[in-house]
Amino acid sequence: MFYKRLLLSLLPSIALASGSVSAYEKLEPPHDYDQVAQEIVATLENVHYNKTLIDDRISEQAFENYLDSLDPSRSFFLKADIEALKRYQNDFDDALRDGDTQVAYDIYNLYRERAEARIEKVLARVPEMVKGFDYTVDESLNIDPDALEWSSTEAQLDEYWRKRIKNRALTLKLNDEPQEEIIAAIERRYNNQLRQIEQTNAVDVFQSFANSVTAALDPHTNYFAPRASEAFNINMSLSLEGIGAVLQMEDDYTKVVRLIPGGPAEAQNELAPNDRIIAVGQKDEPMVDVIGMRLDDVVDMIRGERGTDVILEVIPAKSSTQNSKKITITREKVKLEDQSAQKKIVEVERGGETFKVGVIELPTFYSDFAAIQRGDKDYKSSTRDTKKLIEELQQEDITGLILDLRNNGGGSLQEANSLTGLFIPGGPVVQIRDASGRVSILGDQDRGVTYSGPMAVMVNRMSASASEIVAGALKDYGRAIVVGDQTFGKGTVQVLQEVDQGQLKITQAKFYRVSGESTQHKGVMPDINFPSLIDTESVGESALENPLPWDHIHETRYPVYWNFEEYIDQLTSLHDTRIKQDANFVALEDQIAEAKRQAEHFKSISLNEMTREQQREDNEAKDLARENTRRKALDLPTLESVEDIEEPEQDAYAHEAAEVLLDFISLYQQNQ
Repeated sequence: MFYKRLLLSLLPSIALASGSVSAYEKLEPPHDYDQVAQEIVATLENVHYNKTLIDDRISEQAFENYLDSLDPSRSFFLKADIEALKRYQNDFDDALRDGDTQVAYDIYNLYRERAEARIEKVLARVPEMVKGFDYTVDESLNIDPDALEWSSTEAQLDEYWRKRIKNRALTLKLNDEPQEEIIAAIERRYNNQLRQIEQTNAVDVFQSFANSVTAALDPHTNYFAPRASEAFNINMSLSLEGIGAVLQMEDDYTKVVRLIPGGPAEAQNELAPNDRIIAVGQKDEPMVDVIGMRLDDVVDMIRGERGTDVILEVIPAKSSTQNSKKITITREKVKLEDQSAQKKIVEVERGGETFKVGVIELPTFYSDFAAIQRGDKDYKSSTRDTKKLIEELQQEDITGLILDLRNNGGGSLQEANSLTGLFIPGGPVVQIRDASGRVSILGDQDRGVTYSGPMAVMVNRMSASASEIVAGALKDYGRAIVVGDQTFGKGTVQVLQEVDQGQLKITQAKFYRVSGESTQHKGVMPDINFPSLIDTESVGESALENPLPWDHIHETRYPVYWNFEEYIDQLTSLHDTRIKQDANFVALEDQIAEAKRQAEHFKSISLNEMTREQQREDNEAKDLARENTRRKALDLPTLESVEDIEEPEQDAYAHEAAEVLLDFISLYQQNQ
């Protein structure tokens, strides 16, 4: 085949660039996966929502994806390697279609040679490097992934590695680690990375190659080889064990995607989305560096017996200094009752009168399928629990109701449908369009209404999938005013397809609101925007590679019960005036502005100890000053240390949502 001939012509230039003939064990394609490659390309072209032809255009993107998966931090390949390898960028589609994936293994084998040689070189020099670092020198390390470039020479790559190791050493030094432990920790990191490379097998390479192609179609289509397939199936419930966090790999780092509501990490309240885990430790054992480690191996380290502690060293998402911190979390299984709907009442004083606004907090859309199969008539579900809580709140004479879907990542589509039905007397809830263009409608068949009064839905950037369906439906029906932040934008449906070895998770359909608007990419936009610390540039569907676009189809027939649009301008004006005077929101706006300033200005990190220490002290001083300004405005005692800062007892967002809802009720009554 053509790309094989290219391989023969390219190999001499690769060997020349490396300076030696590889002595490392080369991996070869497992031929029992030849059929799998052909199955994957056929399934992608015939089943995927876009039914995209796997051609040279896809191949070029897959080539870039594959290089990023192998060397995301530009640490091993040289520019000359990349230029030589570009001759393969149009061969990935042919390799998959013909069931001959040799090209992927030749690229991988060059990577392996480069990586093992580089890590062995680094390991030989770690002690002398750490002992010789001068932390008074003014130099910096680039931390902007968009600005990373391939090094032109070995000398440039040597310098890049020196700075990376110096940064890690300085981070440990600032955490008061002795020099001996700094050396040992860095050696553990690279010995571990070397071991990971040596343990990579031919099936792992095939999976990476296949996913370089699937990622060119959309971010939710993936191939899972048998081991990964088993891990994925476990992971459907795995996120409800251990620490209760969903993780993914990004640029050699294990990144926190989201926290599971009711889980140990959420309860511990230190770990946050976009935090990067750089080391994992167990009680009375040294921390193990996990940068560059396989995700499934990191997950295995974090999992453990219920009731035991795991220690995570993380770089917080909002840190401009890249200084790390250690977080101890007690492993537990997330119980269904911990994820259940909860109620509370927000009291608002107006004109000498106290108004009660009920709040239903719904962390996920759940249903106890095991209890249903047992025939248990009292099985738990989000709809049943929410209905019961609404009835209890109505007994307490509430003026309005808030459905809190913040951080609700979705769940059962049937539950999202039936829960929407608590607020409308039947009708369509969501439209689903498949790859052939057929549109099916899922709707509420129950004419009964549990709550017909004024309500709001509170969302944020972590409200996804089923949450967006509910928020979108209640907004379109005019049943609720939506407040908060733009939702995640996850409006696609995936199915699992078995292949000869493993399985393919493939995007097969898209969700559309009853108005015809897709929830994909754009999500649901709030009627009233609340300030948020979550950066929409780095979180959400639009932050992923190759997301399917937003579009719309024909609307369905549905009634509109409340004309919220008529009042949006007035409600926004009242809201803006109020939060400018609210100490909680003033502090939040200042925190958001500071986070944006740091994101814009800190594209590199100082390797000067005094500068880093000063940055940390300045940040802590700003945090403490901000909190004390807030506390003074609320007549609360001020704090002496940033360590004493805790989450405010009152949920400012829920209180403001109640204010907005009461504003609407007042304006509506004035117009009647």
